[in-house]
Amino acid sequence: MAKQPGEEIPVKIRIKTTVSNENGRETFELATFGRYCIKGRTRYLLYEEVWDVGKVRSVVKITADEIVILRRGPVEMNMKFQRNKELAGRYKTPYGILDIATCTKELAHSCGEEERKGSVRIQYDLKMQGALAGTYDLQLQFEEERQK
Repeated sequence: MAKQPGEEIPVKIRIKTTVSNENGRETFELATFGRYCIKGRTRYLLYEEVWDVGKVRSVVKITADEIVILRRGPVEMNMKFQRNKELAGRYKTPYGILDIATCTKELAHSCGEEERKGSVRIQYDLKMQGALAGTYDLQLQFEEERQK
């Protein structure tokens, strides 16, 4: 996709997250713009989200067997995903810090060198302070934003 190592490509990003827990099932969708780049064997998606507490910068780091989602701003989060592994993370809000853990059931991504689009899918259980918060199905798709 990128012609030069580290070159950033403007992309359109669509994220759909479905959360299932004891209260039922809820789906959240986000459409935004961001940047995609490749550095070595690692791919990065960078974008901003607007939360009730302000703008949050998000980075999705994609390698062959792991995906990491980092958020920085008024909310800070570090979530790691590896298939069939439970991995610890942290979730910092203006109200305090929570220990979190992800237990990944499914992890798939398609991001080729020459393609100008890709997708990520992660199905996982999220624990907060040791208790199951829900089962998540995150689907992320991106494609090059064409300049007019």
